[in-house]
Amino acid sequence: MLTTVETASGPVEGIPARDRSITVFRGIPYAQPPVGELRWRPPQPPERWSGVRRAHRFGPICPQAPNPEIAGVDLPMREDCLSLNVWTGAQHADERRPVLVWIYGGGFRVGTGANPRYDGVNLARKGLVVVTFNYRLGALGFLATEELSAESPQRASGNYGLLDQIAALEWVQRNIAGFGGDPGRVTIAGQSAGAGSVNFLAMSPLAKGLFQRAIAESHARYSRDLELRYLSTSYRTRADAESHGARYAEQRKARSLAQLRALPWQSLIDGDAVDTEVETGSDAKPPLFRPVVDGYVIPQGYDQTYINGLQNDVGYLAGNNRDESGAVPENAFAAYRAASSRARRPGMPPVHVTLDSFRAAAERKFGALADEFLRLYPAATDDEAAHSSNAAVRDNARISTFLWATDWSRHAESPVFTYFWTHRSPIHGPDPRRASHSSEIDYVFGNLDPALAAWSDEDRAVSERMTGYWANYIATGDPNGPGLPHWPAFRPDRPSVMELGGDFQPVPLAAPARLEFWKRFFAAQQPW
Repeated sequence: MLTTVETASGPVEGIPARDRSITVFRGIPYAQPPVGELRWRPPQPPERWSGVRRAHRFGPICPQAPNPEIAGVDLPMREDCLSLNVWTGAQHADERRPVLVWIYGGGFRVGTGANPRYDGVNLARKGLVVVTFNYRLGALGFLATEELSAESPQRASGNYGLLDQIAALEWVQRNIAGFGGDPGRVTIAGQSAGAGSVNFLAMSPLAKGLFQRAIAESHARYSRDLELRYLSTSYRTRADAESHGARYAEQRKARSLAQLRALPWQSLIDGDAVDTEVETGSDAKPPLFRPVVDGYVIPQGYDQTYINGLQNDVGYLAGNNRDESGAVPENAFAAYRAASSRARRPGMPPVHVTLDSFRAAAERKFGALADEFLRLYPAATDDEAAHSSNAAVRDNARISTFLWATDWSRHAESPVFTYFWTHRSPIHGPDPRRASHSSEIDYVFGNLDPALAAWSDEDRAVSERMTGYWANYIATGDPNGPGLPHWPAFRPDRPSVMELGGDFQPVPLAAPARLEFWKRFFAAQQPW
């Protein structure tokens, strides 16, 4: 079993994981601390250390506002946070196992690679080498200003968090062979903002060749889908981002970049700042600090990238969840009505569980098509409205991802696989079971911790299938394998999606009349 590995910066010593056949290496620096003059600069290679570095503890969390995503993670918070973690079951460095690099979600505002939900031990038991890492968040990761752009050789600013991700992937290319990994079989994967990151990296020429496959769990969306504008796939133009940055600096009474860099990081945490200027067809708004189409890291938006075939030609697996993006379980309707006045957070979708709310939202979003929408999704009572709202949200998501895949595959040779997750998890405890945003993560990683929920035999069986699909895909580019229901590859002439969780079979995207409605509605929207 590998316990000490030589990296480009020096040797590291790991420790046995929960399964002692797996070694975990924690808190390995992949870049220099982005502090002082390195704040709001591209990550620099780590300095070499002498002796064997004990990689026994996770590195600090990147600065962020308090959030349930990190509530159970007992680690310090510091700007010196650019570290990664590796799980491997390799006995020798020459084994060349497939590699999964996981990117956490959290709206580009919160998160950590040390989250126990991302523990890689079970996937490592499936023969993978698993990597998680931290990247800069909020203003520290995505601030853009004219002065920052001026000091950049590329005249670009605002994508430091994405540049961190690229630096982590470059580290993997240089070093993962020492952990028994194959640098020619790297899959990047993430959920929510992690999936958004996967989408952006798949569009970035700076990430070309650093990975061969991609997995986006939630929010691979069509460029004409209004939902894309506030979900974790949202981006800013350079001009908008620099304007936001100027106001941000003014609010902190910083008249220069030097003054901003001199501020303590605690005064730079932006909390729940939202971008109120983006028209989304609803009250939903994206987080203020998020990636930028800067002409460098992200040269163009989704539509132009796909039209021109500029994306990196990698395999893709992408999908959505049944109870997300504004869809909620039927036994939660009353609770949502009682909490209808709750404060909104960045990226939070609208939920419509009353007739008045549902009809008003339809008028706002669909305009002249509202009457047709309401005929296709009829409602005369609050409960009927809530059911119709759920149906519309789910149709929107499935159809949007189908149209995204159509655009993506037009200039890409590698296959695409799409899914719709429907298994309702007990992870929320006393709340109703739901196939909510992020609920598939526990099943994909095989981390059904009995301390977190009352998992059933059915849950464990679903998890075994999910880890099997994901491990097969990461290894070969095809999720199919012995003992697993067949998952057909995406075809633009076949309007279906693979249901995962509640059942395991292809299902139609939507009723034909509803499918045609959404296609016409999307066609009338401005592409992003």
